Amino acid sequence: MTDSRTQAIAHKLSDQISRVLLDKSDQINIAIAAFLAGGHCLIEDKPGMGKTVMARAFARAVSGTFRRIQFTSDLLPSDILGVQVYDSKTEKFVFHHGPVFANIVLADEINRTNPRTQSALLEAMTESAVTVENQSFPLPSPFFLIATQNPIELHGAYPLPESELDRFLVRIQLGYPSPAIEQQIIGRGGFGDKVDDLVNPVVSPQDVNTARQEVPGVRVADALLKYVVDLGNELRAHRQLEFGVSTRGLIGLIRLARVNALIHGRDFCTPDDIKAFVQPVLIHRLRKRGTTTQDAAARQELRALLKEVLARVPVPA
Repeated sequence: MTDSRTQAIAHKLSDQISRVLLDKSDQINIAIAAFLAGGHCLIEDKPGMGKTVMARAFARAVSGTFRRIQFTSDLLPSDILGVQVYDSKTEKFVFHHGPVFANIVLADEINRTNPRTQSALLEAMTESAVTVENQSFPLPSPFFLIATQNPIELHGAYPLPESELDRFLVRIQLGYPSPAIEQQIIGRGGFGDKVDDLVNPVVSPQDVNTARQEVPGVRVADALLKYVVDLGNELRAHRQLEFGVSTRGLIGLIRLARVNALIHGRDFCTPDDIKAFVQPVLIHRLRKRGTTTQDAAARQELRALLKEVLARVPVPA
């Protein structure tokens, strides 16, 4: 067993976020692991389930810069990235940074805008930089995008393309709270206006950058790497799937396994570290044959399919 910065940060963030997002420890821990792994998080659920509260609590607990972008049908890429503006005094173009230039960015209801505007985030999510007028501008470090989206069955939603879904390390759903917890939330009048009062900044951006340097040092046995590859190949060959998981998805699964090991005080991975993240990492990267989107029924079938594949692929001893 070993103590690590990653473990300490994860516990601090979990303690703070759970003050306003009650009885959702699994989802909170998945989002924290994605953050420490250097990935991005997509939160999908019906309106009013606490998606924005979770994102705001996360940003409050990390004492870096925070920006919220409300995605609407008329939003333009320049509204996210920024624009070059001509300065008559210097006779030069000056770049005005958009709201994506922050440590924590909340892309609220990301599927309410059109695909052209959605795609403005692709480079930011992959390269932690944006290019405007052939000039590249680095984003702050760490950069963490938390996107919320409503189910695609709802009116006025644009399904995210596969290329963008693949750039989210994890996708989580919050679901309804238990009756006892819901009664508590209703009694408090909700937590949306109480985030700043209940959640304290406990982690700095430098803390996160330092912790992320620990992740590559976690040992992953060759047998575990083969296990992840076997899972990927089994999904790609599955007769019910139009396409399976990308190599990017498998790399992300290993990164999260390493983070999970650190959070649990280990410097080596086990099969359980991988299994813990199969659903949130892989399910949004899969598509069943004969479907064009992941509706509620398709997601339920995909969850069952993943369980079946996990049971079939031999686990290394």
